[in-house]
Amino acid sequence: MGLIIFLRHGQAQNNTSRVLAGRAPGVQLTQKGVNQANEIGKYLRSLDISHIYASPIERAHMTAQIVGDHVGLPVTIDERLYELEMGKFAGMAYDDLFAKHGNVFLKFYQGDPTIEENGVETFAEVRKRVLSMVDHVRKEHSGKNVLLVTHMDPIKAMISNVMNLNAQSLFELI
Repeated sequence: MGLIIFLRHGQAQNNTSRVLAGRAPGVQLTQKGVNQANEIGKYLRSLDISHIYASPIERAHMTAQIVGDHVGLPVTIDERLYELEMGKFAGMAYDDLFAKHGNVFLKFYQGDPTIEENGVETFAEVRKRVLSMVDHVRKEHSGKNVLLVTHMDPIKAMISNVMNLNAQSLFELI
């Protein structure tokens, strides 16, 4: 039986500046993020990974490439691993976002109408595409260890499917 391993990208510029980057291009890994990717790449060498898939977003793709260099594999981009679409919230500082709309992260997990009204992809939509990716990996790479490099919310979508967590627990899960 193979493993499907989810990996969040290394620390990126938006993480340190507390800005909701979403799918915006040009958000690079920090030096700490590059170091994190190198460290996990060294660790993952022992897991006999057969394939690496990554989100097309630069911070995830770069993390996957660094890991791929360590395990000797190329990276396949798959849009099912995309960061969620942030709609009107993309590019906003967290403090401004919270001041204007309240805790949008919790609202996202709760399925609050504020999310869709602002063009943000719903948690149900994220979960559906991530589960589609998992089904693909299970069919195409049965019995093999596969690495999926993505973002926090796609990973939380998979965790919620396995553990059936409520909205508050998902919000608190970092």
